[in-house]
Amino acid sequence: MISTGLVLLIVGLVAGIIILKSLGVILIVVGVVLAILGSTGRAIGGRSHYW
Repeated sequence: MISTGLVLLIVGLVAGIIILKSLGVILIVVGVVLAILGSTGRAIGGRSHYW
């Protein structure tokens, strides 16, 4: 999710498309939050690990 967010952010910056930049930032933030919660051992969405 983080890598998809980075790709969308870069494409949005290069192409000048605001919606892609916004989606990229949102995906990066959500990915980082899920990665942090998953690394602490908390179950997320019924799963004990987030890949």
